[in-house]
Amino acid sequence: MIRISADIFAKPSLISRIAVGKGIGLLFGLIGFATLSLVEPQADTMFRWGILLWYPTVGAFIGVFGVFTWHPVLSLPMPWWFRAPWIGAWMNFVLMLFIYDDLQAIMGHWFPGEVFSSPFWLVVEGAIVGLVIGYLATRLGGEGSDTLRAKLE
Repeated sequence: MIRISADIFAKPSLISRIAVGKGIGLLFGLIGFATLSLVEPQADTMFRWGILLWYPTVGAFIGVFGVFTWHPVLSLPMPWWFRAPWIGAWMNFVLMLFIYDDLQAIMGHWFPGEVFSSPFWLVVEGAIVGLVIGYLATRLGGEGSDTLRAKLE
């Protein structure tokens, strides 16, 4: 019988990367949930819960994709500072497509004018959140194919 040792959370570890990504994502989700409740109390409850649960998912994706440090088609390196913001921005772009109308109303209410009232700022925010999650996941969980090598007893 194969038993996985308690070292699966040791660095480097894919489990550690995912756990750190989800944990930091949960913190960002809680900040978004609380901020949205305070700033825009009439925002839909499902909207707030969606924000809360979205960022742990983004963190999990960033954690999993830490295994890929080389682009197989373009034959280019993919360091964490490129990979994580790209994933965060892409995921928030997809989110923005789903909540565009609600987000536009909220952004227009708090940021009058044309520049800062665009819901596309959510994409920039996703890149920043992705950068933070990627840094911490890489720092605390490692990266590359070494994260896949769990010690077996």
